[in-house]
Amino acid sequence: MRTEIKERLEEVVTLLNDSEAVVLDKEVKEKLEKVLSLLSNPGKLADEKVALRNRMKEIKALVDKAMIDLEVDVEYCMPDLVTDATSCDMGGEPHILLTYSEDQYTTRTRKVSLGKTALQSSPADLTLHILQAIEVFKEEADDIRMG
Repeated sequence: MRTEIKERLEEVVTLLNDSEAVVLDKEVKEKLEKVLSLLSNPGKLADEKVALRNRMKEIKALVDKAMIDLEVDVEYCMPDLVTDATSCDMGGEPHILLTYSEDQYTTRTRKVSLGKTALQSSPADLTLHILQAIEVFKEEADDIRMG
C-alpha cells in the first residue's frame, strides 16, 4: 500500500511541477482524494488490483481471439499473466511485446505500452489499439525488408 500511495503522491508532485502543462485544480484534487481514500480504506487497493488483473485477462482474451497474423508473436508482460519471465521486463508498466522473425538471422521487436491511461479505456478500445499497433509493426518490418 505504501508504494501505491507514494506513486500517487509522485503523480501529484509531477503535475504541480510541470511547467508546460496547465494543471487544473480539479486534477490535483482528484489525485489527492484517491490518496486519502486509500489511507482510509486499505481494502480498496486490493479490490483495484483484482479489477486490474481481471481487466488484463479480458484484454488478453480479446487480443488472442482477434489475432489473425500468425507471423507476429505476442507476449503479454502483465502482472499475473507473464508467459515467459525471461523476455518480459516487469520493472516498468504492463506492456505487450511483439516479435517478428523476418528470417533465421533477423528478428524485430516492439513494446506496446499499457500505461494507466491506456488501461482506463474500455477493453474493446484497448484491444483495437493493440491490434492496430501489431498491424503497423508488421507493415514497418515488411517495408524495411522489402527496401
